[in-house]
Amino acid sequence: MSLASCNPAVAAVCLLSAAGIAMFCMNPVILALSLCGAVCFSLLCGRAGEGRWHLFVALLFVATALVNPLVSHRGATVLLVVNHTPLTLESLLWGISAAAAVAAALCWFRAFSRLMTGDRLLWLFGRFSPRLSLVLSMAFRFVPLFGRQAKKIRQTQRALGALREDSAAGSFRGSARVFSVLLTWALENGIVTADSMAARGYGSGRRTQFSVFRFRRADGVLLALALLFFAGACIPLACGALDTVYYPRAALPRLTPAALTGYVSYGLLALLPAAAEGWEAIRWKCLRSSI
Repeated sequence: MSLASCNPAVAAVCLLSAAGIAMFCMNPVILALSLCGAVCFSLLCGRAGEGRWHLFVALLFVATALVNPLVSHRGATVLLVVNHTPLTLESLLWGISAAAAVAAALCWFRAFSRLMTGDRLLWLFGRFSPRLSLVLSMAFRFVPLFGRQAKKIRQTQRALGALREDSAAGSFRGSARVFSVLLTWALENGIVTADSMAARGYGSGRRTQFSVFRFRRADGVLLALALLFFAGACIPLACGALDTVYYPRAALPRLTPAALTGYVSYGLLALLPAAAEGWEAIRWKCLRSSI
């Protein structure tokens, strides 16, 4: 089953556990597995017209990887000397690792924001903190809503001839006018939303909720696998078996049984969402072919 059709708690555990380990570990093998899993899952569950997003991630990866050796000159292995400034191998490797961590985190959290819609967040956090779940769901809703409204305002100003972009000053004044209109619209929309919630009795009594999400057997299997792989990766990480040294000389940790267990466990964890999505796609094609 795909993460889009499974229980919200299972989807959150799978995505956040894979992203969390990669955010706090600079092991290049772990980061490569994380980036590979995030990209595979993004391609499998992506929508049409997302080529710009993947191009942005690729450019960000290259820029982040190249910035570190230009600003940091630590390391014992000198590759080049430009204007009496050494470019070291260790700084380049650190920059590539940091770029992989940033790109993987962006892909994981983009997938999380796409899968965890407002109703899923309300179901996930509603029982523990209804106000937090409401704030999160409204934030996820208003961010794209503000983007669409800003686009509409800019198109309207351009159609009326009030937006001049022939010079830097005119472009700045036009952007400031669009921001002012958007801010006014946001404040008015917030007042309307608050009045609507008060009219419907929000906060007047104990809140109840209707949910269509159920915890099925397939959810339990997927959750058990995610927790097993997460534990298998966290234990070697906590014991220091995956610690990587970049300065003064780059050195990977020894391939001990604990390190190998961590690599295999995290690789399975990072590829678990893509495997679930791929299995659902294969199953759907088989069902369609049997009709």
